[in-house]
Order: sequence, then C-alpha cells, then structure tokens
Amino acid sequence: MSKVGPDDSPGWFALIFGRDAVIMMHHTTNAEAWVSGQTMSGFDLSLLEHDNLGSTIYQKLCEALMKGAFKPNDRLKIRDLAERLGTSVTPVRDAILRLVQDQALVLRSPRDIRVPMLTRAAYLEIRDIRVSLEGMAAARAAGKATPDQIAALESLLARNEDAMAAGNTALATELNQIFHFKLAEIADMPVLGDILRRLWLQMGPLIADVYGGAGRAMIDHHYPLMDAIRRHDGPAAAIAIQADILLASGPILERIDAEVPDRAPAVLVS
Repeated sequence: MSKVGPDDSPGWFALIFGRDAVIMMHHTTNAEAWVSGQTMSGFDLSLLEHDNLGSTIYQKLCEALMKGAFKPNDRLKIRDLAERLGTSVTPVRDAILRLVQDQALVLRSPRDIRVPMLTRAAYLEIRDIRVSLEGMAAARAAGKATPDQIAALESLLARNEDAMAAGNTALATELNQIFHFKLAEIADMPVLGDILRRLWLQMGPLIADVYGGAGRAMIDHHYPLMDAIRRHDGPAAAIAIQADILLASGPILERIDAEVPDRAPAVLVS
C-alpha cells in the first residue's frame, strides 16, 4: 500500500470492517487521510453480524494489534469509527475501553486514543516472559510436531522470506506472529497461548514498527528452530526461539530509546 501524508511517513493504513467501512487513524502528524482497501495482503477484518457488537469489534482489534496492523502512536477516533461502522459509539467505546484495560491502547486525552509505545522497562519484562513461555512452547512443540505441522511451519517461514524479499513488511510481520503462535498451538498449550496473546497485544505494534528495518535479526533464528523441531529436539528448539527473541530485542530497544516521552494518560469521557 502506498504511503500517504505530508512527509510520506509510514503508519497510515485502513482496517476494513465490511465492504464500505474503514477505520480512520493517523500517526503523530496532524494531517488526516482516508485510505480504503484490504490491508496486510488479505488480512480480513470484515465485521460479522453478532449479538455483542462490542465484543466483535474488540476481537477484531485484538487481532490487528497482535498481527502488527497498528504501530506505536497510531490514533483511533471512536466517533469516526462508529460512523463508518454504522453503529453507535457505545459498542466501539466498550471495545476501546477493554483494550485500554489490557494496556494495548492508552488515553492521552479524552479524545486522543493511541497505540502506546512501550517503555524500556515494560518491554524488557515482556521480553523475559516471552523467553520463558515461548521457550517452553517450542520445546513441547518439538516433541509433539507431526509431519503436517512441521510442513505448516516450513510454509510460514518460506512465505515470510518471500514477503521480506518483496518488501511487503506488513505481510512479513503478520506471518511472523502466526509462526510464533503456531508453536503454542502445536504444543497443545492453550493456557500458555492465551497468555501470549495478551503479551502480543502490547508487543505487536512495536514489532511491526521495527520489522522492516531490522533485517535478518527478525527471522534468522527461525531456521535453527526448524532444524530442532525436525529432529524433535526440545532443548535445542527452546534455545533457538529464545535466541530469536533476544536478537530481535536489539532494534526494538533502539526504537524505544529514540521515542520522546508521552504525556500522561487521561480518562475517557462521553
């Protein structure tokens, strides 16, 4: 998708909730633009009919955050979102407030809802938890993986390489998230998977922000991980995924350290 805005900076995109509706958001500049169309090479954010509209919106936004469709400092406007969805502001506000409680969004002012930039301390805590949990999942996955599951991981890795080679950072970021979550699925550890989803709500935007510029640091250790899984070598698989997470922390910490501190959060009002 082409970049838009006065400085052609990244961070502008639209998330589709149905054929004619888009979410409007923008980065830290004051300019505004509408962008409509599918994003993330087929990532489907279509809004389904549901009794609990707020829950549906919440789940869709969670997916978008985890897969890197948002980046730090992107702004969400409740009223614009509601108008485009053809609904009242109430279910949209409910979904946003749940994401604020999840620490996936922050209220900088009553009308300024942003995807936050993690602090260095928060990132390092999440990173260390991921090292432990994803290491456990990788070790268990290596022992349990079937030939079909190994083939699925290999396919994700190959598609990720193709996306990176084509300069499709959005798709590469999404495939990276799917690859990591696939390990917990193969390990058959649903509780661990739920914990990871909460961590990736906060991590997804930051990973997306650095993925394109981080080069091979974001993917190289997936290859020794795959070698370990093919051998059903749990300890080696754990070491490989842990090295992957730790290597990626270099560019992520550089991005955090370059950020200007935000204002304090505010309280959302009607």
